[in-house]
Amino acid sequence: MTENIAAPSVSMITRLSPAKLNLFLHITGKRADGYHNLQTVFRLLDWGDYLHFSVSDDAVISTIASELSANQLCHQLLVLDGAEAITTNIEDNLISSAARALLASAIQSNILPEQLAKVHVTLDKHLPMGAGLGGGSSNAATTMLVLNDIWQLNFTCDELIKIGATVGADVPIFIFGQDAIAMGIGEELTTIELPDQHYLVLTPNAHVNTAKLFAHPKLQRDIAPLSIQTIQSQSNYYVQDLLTPYHNVFTPVVTSLAPAVADALSYLQGLEAQALSTARMTGSGSAVFLPLDRSTASDKKLLAKWVTEAPCTAYIVGNLK
Repeated sequence: MTENIAAPSVSMITRLSPAKLNLFLHITGKRADGYHNLQTVFRLLDWGDYLHFSVSDDAVISTIASELSANQLCHQLLVLDGAEAITTNIEDNLISSAARALLASAIQSNILPEQLAKVHVTLDKHLPMGAGLGGGSSNAATTMLVLNDIWQLNFTCDELIKIGATVGADVPIFIFGQDAIAMGIGEELTTIELPDQHYLVLTPNAHVNTAKLFAHPKLQRDIAPLSIQTIQSQSNYYVQDLLTPYHNVFTPVVTSLAPAVADALSYLQGLEAQALSTARMTGSGSAVFLPLDRSTASDKKLLAKWVTEAPCTAYIVGNLK
């Protein structure tokens, strides 16, 4: 008789790794550590990349009496596909960086389980890189949230936000997982209730180095800080329209350096009267967007025309619910 040996079971977890928009973006000063203090409102979208996590119940690594570093453990535990076009060395990808940061924190906190499952991550990339939509940071945050569950590390959301901030300034908002007012370098988050909305998003083929932007002599770095209460109470100043004092400090610099961004923004500005809103740039660019009022958002024929006539790739997206 031949013995029936059960095949190892494989579980698959798929998660949306959402994009974000900055409804406005201010720099309020430079910090002693070289970073800049920001104020912004993050809006999470129902559009983004997808991450697929595959875990086999017979693929585990023992950590008992292990002297392995977080880097070595990560190398053994994580396989990443789909990121080859983003980083030449897969270990430089933010997904790998997020896993290493999570393992390093578990080692430091002495909470590493005796066994950890190997995880195969497949990135299904939809968001353009360098567009100010937070794609890489969202990938990192989604990875941290899922691995925290798979490996049963039991870090709290606040703990994950602190770990995420060491990976990238935009990682915390995606761990937070809801629209928020952000301060500090983006890690001080306060929930804000915003109305459901759709947006016309354009992604021009342009990229300006973020470090170059922060060093630009014309970048405004001394916006007067606003209180959380003021930002909450003045949402009508930046949700549909963008009224003084709210703006994106990077817009004049980016549009002067990248004509494709200026053209895309100009196209959206030509639609403002019909959309009853103000076009603007997200993050440090290059994506630009136009909020849509309810009547415009429901006019599929008009939206199809706007997408077709756009000077670059365009999308109609909604907020994450």
